[in-house]
Amino acid sequence: MNKWRQKRSVMQRYNITAEMYNVRYAEEQEAKYKAALTNLKVAGSVLDVGCGTGLLFNHVATQAEAIVGVDVSGKLLLQAREQAKNLGNVHLVHADADHLPVKGDCFMVVFAFTVLQNIPKPTETLRELKRATKRGGSIVVSGLKKTFSLEAFRVLLQKAGLRVVFCEDDLRLKCYVAISAQGS
Repeated sequence: MNKWRQKRSVMQRYNITAEMYNVRYAEEQEAKYKAALTNLKVAGSVLDVGCGTGLLFNHVATQAEAIVGVDVSGKLLLQAREQAKNLGNVHLVHADADHLPVKGDCFMVVFAFTVLQNIPKPTETLRELKRATKRGGSIVVSGLKKTFSLEAFRVLLQKAGLRVVFCEDDLRLKCYVAISAQGS
């Protein structure tokens, strides 16, 4: 399957399941957020790539100056808009994770939960996340355990030029959660 067809398939799947996303995945997502946020200070501007229904927003809105949520699924973004309606610092963008419509060196924290397993070329996606991250900032990504072994996940992060400072491999999580620090 070519790159665009794979992305289109993912977009269609999430558009179809958008209304039930929180029921199906909220508990798992919350566990990933907890693992990351226990080991990360959020400040400045935040980019949430693959923001889905916006479950992360409430966890970081009080610490962040601004949050930009990006997703390829328009229907998930409609759910995210509802989630963010009382948060004045959240902005939503319908875009592809491989072609973020943002300047480089722009965000202090970039999150990408539940993204890499849906991407045809995750190394390229990680490089795009790195491009968007300020020097001294952090990138937080998860890797689905049934898609990546821990070693394969670490190698993927390394190939993309990310310097991992924390990697959670909690047995209760279906994903690894890694935090990468960008050099100052």
